[in-house]
Amino acid sequence: MSDFVRELTASLQQQIDAYQPEVRAKDVGTVLEDGDGIARVAGLGGVQAQELVQFENGVMGIAFNLEQEVVGIIIMGEFSGIEQGMSVRGTGRIASVPVGDALIGRVVNALGEPIDGKGPIATDRYRPIERIAPGVIERKDVKRPVQTGIKAIDAMIPVGRGQRELIIGDRQTGKTAIAIDTIINQKGKGLLCVYVAIGQKKAQVARVLGTLEKHGAMDYTIIVTASADDPAAMQYIAPYSGCAIGEEFMESGRDALIIYDDLSKHAWAYRQVSLLLRRPPGREAYPGDVFYLHSRLLERAAQLSDDRGGGSLTALPIIETLLGDVSAYIPTNVISITDGQIYLESDLFYAGIRPAVNIGISVSRVGGDAQTKAMKQVAGQLKGDMAAFRELAAFATFGSDLDKSTQRQLERGYRLTEVLKQPQYQPASLEDQVSTIYAGTRGYTDAIPVDQMKDWEAGFRRFMETSYPEVGRDIDEKKVLTPETEARLKDAIQAFNSGWTHR
Repeated sequence: MSDFVRELTASLQQQIDAYQPEVRAKDVGTVLEDGDGIARVAGLGGVQAQELVQFENGVMGIAFNLEQEVVGIIIMGEFSGIEQGMSVRGTGRIASVPVGDALIGRVVNALGEPIDGKGPIATDRYRPIERIAPGVIERKDVKRPVQTGIKAIDAMIPVGRGQRELIIGDRQTGKTAIAIDTIINQKGKGLLCVYVAIGQKKAQVARVLGTLEKHGAMDYTIIVTASADDPAAMQYIAPYSGCAIGEEFMESGRDALIIYDDLSKHAWAYRQVSLLLRRPPGREAYPGDVFYLHSRLLERAAQLSDDRGGGSLTALPIIETLLGDVSAYIPTNVISITDGQIYLESDLFYAGIRPAVNIGISVSRVGGDAQTKAMKQVAGQLKGDMAAFRELAAFATFGSDLDKSTQRQLERGYRLTEVLKQPQYQPASLEDQVSTIYAGTRGYTDAIPVDQMKDWEAGFRRFMETSYPEVGRDIDEKKVLTPETEARLKDAIQAFNSGWTHR
């Protein structure tokens, strides 16, 4: 026998002698019944709520209903292979997702698994998808703005870092467009974005991904998707997974923005799994805890105190209404949880006013606290003036004689409406917004024909960039309109208008 074989034999014998068998008790159950993405299992006596379980064929599930005799499990994958009598074992791990910077620029499913074909995600950090929101003492006031780049929102319905602002409206009124514009506008602003697509067609998610890539926004964005053909269980946990990913950034002292598109489909998915698991139905067949479903999600958005690192998570949930009915069950629930709403109206959309924001119903409960001083200075009474203009415009359709001041208010309202219109995927910078709104509200556009307002605005923007670049730089750096800058801005507007009127 050669020396090599002797050494190998001795080494193997040594390993055999050193082996200490371990006996570990594992919680194993048996499937009693299954179907439609849920399974009822007997025998998982030590399973915890929200614990991940694994079926014999490798499919994962989450322990959802803990009953006296059985455990109701929602299946997180292809459920057609689950059969009666199949064994199920607990993993001892509460449902969690991978988190960290490695996810930036990636598209993942509701379990945090990559689905973009770019290989595995290199992170060893995990967070549970459910957790208790930060308490009152751990928070501080919302005072820093999230610049959406949309003039109507930044001027009249400002969103702050750590706020929860609902985007609500009928289908095809531009809700997702506002969310995508907001993400595109965060380039270079230190705000990481998480876009959660719930129950959407894969083609729609691919379009969103293509748009974000085209504008370079995937450099700071993560997409979490549970598409329409995914099990209802995946659609149910997707927003919680996205929130856990965003919380990781917030708790590391950074700022994050999360968009839930949309929570109406999320509520439908929850209703489906709840009814299948025989939870008692309530109003509109939703289970009784459907309010808690969204409140425990949205309360996790916060502006943390300095002791907790000062990070923030801003939430922009989206809700779809039916025929403008904001008094339906899910819309009223989410309106009561959030810090304000941006209401998009079909009539305005079809009239060509886009974004179709109804200024009268829309509100931000954080208000001017989340605005830059420069915007506060120029916007002032813009919201009140625009709401009054809408009422006057409706009254004026009756053809009554109007006094001069009312006529003047109407004329300015028409021009401001044109100023607030904005093409999709073209968010405006703070300096552009401040200068154009200043010109509109101070009466410098009153002599411009309404049908030429868009041309005037485009020309004015180019004029400011080429002839008065220092005004824009000053507004961007100081975030306030100083008397000197205001005087320069007035000179610029007058210089531009003198050339415009001679065209």
